[in-house]
Amino acid sequence: MSICDLAPAYIRAIAPYQPGKPTSELARELGLQESGIVKLASNENPLGVSPKAAAAMRAVFDALARYPDGNGFELKRALSNRLGVAMDNIVLGNGSNDVLELAARSFLTPGLSAVYSQHAFAVYPLAVQAVGARGITVPARDYGHDLDAMAGAVQADTRLVFIANPNNPTGTYIDGTKLEAFVAGLPQNVLVVLDEAYNEYLEPQFRYDSIGWLKKYPNLLITRTFSKIYGLAGLRVGYALAAPGVADLMNRVRQPFNVNSLSLAAATAALDDEAFVRESYELNRRGLQQIIAGLQQQGLSHIPSFGNFVTFGVPGAARVFQTLLQAGVIVRPIASYGMPDHLRVSIGLEFENARFLEALRQALAA
Repeated sequence: MSICDLAPAYIRAIAPYQPGKPTSELARELGLQESGIVKLASNENPLGVSPKAAAAMRAVFDALARYPDGNGFELKRALSNRLGVAMDNIVLGNGSNDVLELAARSFLTPGLSAVYSQHAFAVYPLAVQAVGARGITVPARDYGHDLDAMAGAVQADTRLVFIANPNNPTGTYIDGTKLEAFVAGLPQNVLVVLDEAYNEYLEPQFRYDSIGWLKKYPNLLITRTFSKIYGLAGLRVGYALAAPGVADLMNRVRQPFNVNSLSLAAATAALDDEAFVRESYELNRRGLQQIIAGLQQQGLSHIPSFGNFVTFGVPGAARVFQTLLQAGVIVRPIASYGMPDHLRVSIGLEFENARFLEALRQALAA
């Protein structure tokens, strides 16, 4: 018997999360110049890092021999002031993935269950399985969350329900009124984890006050990230907003110093860089229009997206993905999400979007 056989069966059964292919890896595999590769696979901000965040990181560089502030006081204070919540409502994480896992570790054990939608973020089932709990996958409706079916799937042993709005990888959106009704209708002993990683990309008419709901629903947990519109994906910093008791439990299982000094400084500064956020938002709106128009010109259908990416149907998706790689264009295959006939493309700079559309045209013609 191997020592590995002694690990819990639910750990041995985990299929690790597969991130988007890095440009360096593709360059090594195909002998390409890394500088010429266009990566549109991981929903990153094509504008890069906020100038204010970059300056903040430089300012703390000489202090990196010291441990970071384990409580993240300055970032929590900035979030508190910006969002109108108390500091004891906030949990900081090594990316929003971290706080999703903290929620699972805090409220799930073997013998309990969590509910999530088909075609939703892969971390939800991974976080559930890692603590030995049972995942309940609810079939999607039009590639998005079927809230009625999800409410009906809640069982006596259910402690968490995961909702992504907008959803990754499909880009679908739930109306705020319907979403609040869903939260209000669940038992109080079920924690709703509302993943709003792409919240800042919503157009004004689609925005809703989920943070205001925290005062009414102590079983609501909101997660957000600095990896998307704030351009800090490489630093891994996110946060959760919850009732003080829920936040306290999550902080008990949170690793000490789980957010490093560079991340704390950069996120605090990025939160104040409204010009960069506005520019990122506008670039994304234009890029969405560019990508969607190009897909339509090539006769391809897409799922209407409310994020910074577009998921589209394409015949022979696996072959097309490989052909795009040969052309130095990285998108995201999503067969692992139960969508083998679709690919997801992130919104890039105008020339990157054009490069993708031309490479896609050639791939389809091959």
